[in-house]
Amino acid sequence: MGQPVASRGRAATPTLGKAMLNKYARAFFTRVLTPFAAFLIRRGVSPDTVTLLGTAGVVAGALVFFPRGEFFWGTIVITLFVFSDLVDGNMARQMGRSSRWGAFLDSTLDRVADSAIFGGFALWYAGSGDDNILCAVSIFCLASGQVVSYTKARGESIGLPVAVNGLVERAERLVISLVAAGLAGFETFGVPGIHVLLPIALWIVAVGSVVTLIQRVVTVRRESAEADAATGQEGDRPGGQDNGREQGPESAPQDNSQDNSQDSSKTSSQSSEATS
Repeated sequence: MGQPVASRGRAATPTLGKAMLNKYARAFFTRVLTPFAAFLIRRGVSPDTVTLLGTAGVVAGALVFFPRGEFFWGTIVITLFVFSDLVDGNMARQMGRSSRWGAFLDSTLDRVADSAIFGGFALWYAGSGDDNILCAVSIFCLASGQVVSYTKARGESIGLPVAVNGLVERAERLVISLVAAGLAGFETFGVPGIHVLLPIALWIVAVGSVVTLIQRVVTVRRESAEADAATGQEGDRPGGQDNGREQGPESAPQDNSQDNSQDSSKTSSQSSEATS
């Protein structure tokens, strides 16, 4: 779910690992899903419709199964709907359609899907899971993921590149948590002790998100100082603005690394956004 070389209106600089993933895994799924995407186009289905349905499926899988402790089946449902993140991008490419609206919709619904997943974990630990600490950790993962995405979007909205590949971005958050949840679900099939994988994964995501947030804040601070020095705008900006903090509209949070994986962008024929 959450990053691309070219997307439905967005661009990002992938890490080496993500570039390799784009080259092989995404190229494979693009070939597999292209006929299905073409079929949907012939039936008059729009990429936006696929995006909406995919997000609805992820939300349903997370909030119906996870609060009941059915992590295996919840992960299966979420994974199936995550493929919509590849299908709608494939459709947009075939239709030659790239728009700011598509990028905005993708980014916004990625945040909704992320919130549902970690919200499902929190509901489990607040209820039958009976662990207030892990409930708090799940909520922290939900909130920190939104803030990590926002820092990049806000930095870019004031004209900074935010050129940093964080330790745990959207794709990593979702892969770590969903793989752990799926494996933890095997406890219902009689595999003992495997439930501990999910708490471990949540702690990893929580700590990694803090590190990533610090990386992005430090990067934005450095880039803003360099930009001010280059344009001779040190100190207060003209017009009474305080170092650009009130500049530009609030942009929809987006994770162009990988969060958006859902944190979730649509790529060209050679690549596609990493999803949750």
